[in-house]
Amino acid sequence: MKRLIVANWKMNLGPGEASLLMRRLDEHIEAKSSTEIVICPPAIDLYPLAKDLDRKKFKLGAQNVHYLDSGPYTGEISPAMLAGLADYVIVGHSERRAMGEDDSLIAAKLSAAVRNNLTPVLCIGENLHDHQHNLAERVVVDQLTAALANLTADDIAGLVIAYEPVWAINHHDGHPPRPATPDDIRFAYRAIRTTLEELYGEGGLAGVRLLYGGSVDPDHCRAYLEMDHVDGLLPGTSSLNYESFAKIVKTVQSL
Repeated sequence: MKRLIVANWKMNLGPGEASLLMRRLDEHIEAKSSTEIVICPPAIDLYPLAKDLDRKKFKLGAQNVHYLDSGPYTGEISPAMLAGLADYVIVGHSERRAMGEDDSLIAAKLSAAVRNNLTPVLCIGENLHDHQHNLAERVVVDQLTAALANLTADDIAGLVIAYEPVWAINHHDGHPPRPATPDDIRFAYRAIRTTLEELYGEGGLAGVRLLYGGSVDPDHCRAYLEMDHVDGLLPGTSSLNYESFAKIVKTVQSL
């Protein structure tokens, strides 16, 4: 199974800036058959990037999607609209959850992505309160179970699940997070795998890739990648710097 890196640019870079960054990434990153690289820019950048993207080296993903294919929903982007532009879509990111997205909405978005042949990158993870009160595993299992409520074993083939401990994410609030250590997060991958087996049998793990996200940077990424069952990374801020992101990619490709 290919290693996977999903770059979440968040709410940064207009079309001109996005095109410039992609050119820099293209110059500094080599294509390797063992690694898949997905760039998730703001929606406004998807079309201009799609026109010039080297699809042998990069794929595109969306940061969000509506749960219906069309309708009177001003400002929303449906999964049908992403067809031909994006291959992946992030669903349930902690920043979306913080803005009010609940488990039922995330489950509906996950179904919409699968229905429209988009590969979802489902994000799950506990916040600082949960982490400090020994609730982390319960949160991870509950979020995963709720998100998959509408999906069959066939639907989840190829699914990507990104564990992102919210307490380790850089929120740019002046208080840098403490990077998670492998010992902090091993439980999550055991819990995810156990939950998938309980819901779908042993076949539930087939083709599912598990990522780590949470202030991923070049200095710490190798430790996560060397963990059992971690198939790749979901970097955020570091993916906006072509030198940092290229270092992360090279680390993944070296393993």
